[in-house]
Amino acid sequence: MAKTSIAKRENANRAGYLFVLPYGIVFAIFILLPTAIAIGLSFTNYNAISAPSFVGFLNYINLITNDEVFMQYVLPNTVAYAIIVGVGGYALSFLLAWALAQLSRLPRTIYALILYSPTMTVGVAMTVLWKIMFTGDQTGYINSWLQKLGIINEPIIFLTNVTYLLPIVIIVGLWSSMGVGFLSILSGILNGSEELYEAGAIDGIKNRFQEMIYITIPTMKPQMLFAAVMSIVNAFQNGTISTLLAGNPTPGYAAQLIVNHIEDYGFIRFEMGYAAAVSVVLLLLVQVFSTISTKLFGESD
Repeated sequence: MAKTSIAKRENANRAGYLFVLPYGIVFAIFILLPTAIAIGLSFTNYNAISAPSFVGFLNYINLITNDEVFMQYVLPNTVAYAIIVGVGGYALSFLLAWALAQLSRLPRTIYALILYSPTMTVGVAMTVLWKIMFTGDQTGYINSWLQKLGIINEPIIFLTNVTYLLPIVIIVGLWSSMGVGFLSILSGILNGSEELYEAGAIDGIKNRFQEMIYITIPTMKPQMLFAAVMSIVNAFQNGTISTLLAGNPTPGYAAQLIVNHIEDYGFIRFEMGYAAAVSVVLLLLVQVFSTISTKLFGESD
């Protein structure tokens, strides 16, 4: 009987491995392999034409000591953008999801689709909506409104002004931050146990805010963790907004993010080895912030 039980467990394990195998193959090909190649290329001088030549840690040394654009503009811009859009977008996702959960099914579905749609059409929205909004003449809606209110006398060229460019990119980033993390949080709230809320009411919880603090958040840590990680990853890897609004590199590097720096060196200058080193630094930053999120929202042992 013992041997039969062991054989059944072994067969079940084999079946499990077969189910996991397709995902494992895709993960290895599209995640592990490119990451390993990027790490390897970061130690080389490679121009995408000649064979890579090993240079050791020279790319990383140059990044820290010689790349003034990275240290003075790219890194501070990226950290500011990631903190404001990542953390702010995450908090906004939770608050909007919690508010939508209080509505009936039809209006909740409509509003959720409206909030989620910018993440699906961000490229079109950049070129059509936001460029019209911030056009640097009186035809731009923002300039038109400000002139009508008497706040300014002449149009501001927003998309080339180093003072306004990063705030604009952050605003657009927040507008388009309602992604799968937002849907995950909404799903977690809607699938909460009614018994817990009834027990909370018996124990003295008197309003929806107390329900959110003492019941909703503690019972949906997996969804909160997933949303936090997705928010961080999206914030760090989002260079599309600044590129579509102001080009690459952005004027005065005012809104230059790490992804834009990678594209600049990798696909404009064709310094692939150096671009790979920058991408490894980006990977480390994402890992650090993801670890912090796991500590905050992960299940305690």
